[in-house]
Amino acid sequence: MIFVTGGTGLVGAHILLKLSQRGEKIKALKRPLSNTCICRNIFIRNNALELFNNIIWVDGDITNIVSLQDGMKDCTYIIHCAGMVSFDPLDKEILRKINIEGTANVMNIALSLNMKKVAYVSSVAALGSNPMDDNIVNEEIYSPPTKDASYYAYTKYHAEQEVWRGNAEGMDIVIVNPSIILGPGDWNRGSSKIFQAIYKGLRFYTEGSFGYVDVIDVAEALIQLTFSNIKNERFILNAVNIKYRDIFDRIAKQFNKPLPNIRITPLLQAIIWRLEKVRSFFTRRRPLITKETCNMGMKNRAYSSKKIQKRLDFTFTNIDFTIKKYCDWYLSDLS
Repeated sequence: MIFVTGGTGLVGAHILLKLSQRGEKIKALKRPLSNTCICRNIFIRNNALELFNNIIWVDGDITNIVSLQDGMKDCTYIIHCAGMVSFDPLDKEILRKINIEGTANVMNIALSLNMKKVAYVSSVAALGSNPMDDNIVNEEIYSPPTKDASYYAYTKYHAEQEVWRGNAEGMDIVIVNPSIILGPGDWNRGSSKIFQAIYKGLRFYTEGSFGYVDVIDVAEALIQLTFSNIKNERFILNAVNIKYRDIFDRIAKQFNKPLPNIRITPLLQAIIWRLEKVRSFFTRRRPLITKETCNMGMKNRAYSSKKIQKRLDFTFTNIDFTIKKYCDWYLSDLS
């Protein structure tokens, strides 16, 4: 039996779908107050509602050792997708608790139950930057976060250290480091919010660049790695390196919306995040933009997926196909 954490999220839901289509028996962890609507909708879209009903849902939390231990009993593999993404300074403590402590709990229980393998969904944020001219990051580029890195990156790096610590204690593991994941999750948050923002008329863009990957590719690659003989390695999952403006333009064209046309300069971004911080203070609402997100938008980052392409003969989904697919999905959800 396979134990999956984070099954109600974007990546976890697609992993549950693919595991179900393979005929695997699955336990999926969810917090007691979490709902499974997004996951269920993904199954319905793939004509797999009957498979969804076969999932054994376990109420618990990766920060609650007792619930986690009870849920993981009788399982052979664990796919650990649960985690928190935030660039709000107010979330530092919960980021640490979920990403680092939660992962430590998963590894400790997996070791105590003699599980066969742990597959962990990390992030390219956990990797360092390439000091060479080409700026392309591969699996060999790995160093502790610098002072300029986000606290989210810090927690993902140290979560990985917990996974490697479990490996040193005898557990077979595999880690994937996806770039920005595009898919049909909660359109109001996370990377899925890109579609909503552009549909509603996003006008700003930065000169930075990053990598993007389809959520289906993330799920497929991780499952292949989980059941392969490959172990104790990491793999970057990235379909394309592209300018933020380019990705925004492609989505806007698909929606038939105006292209973002206001370039954010370093001076403007410094003003924007400060104003947003003041607005957040007086309204008691979460900031829409933070210093960390502004800094990310100004940087050029590129990631290489050559390793997984070679090891698994893996082909990533074309970015334009991905964009069209999820733009259509978003419009369908609006109707």
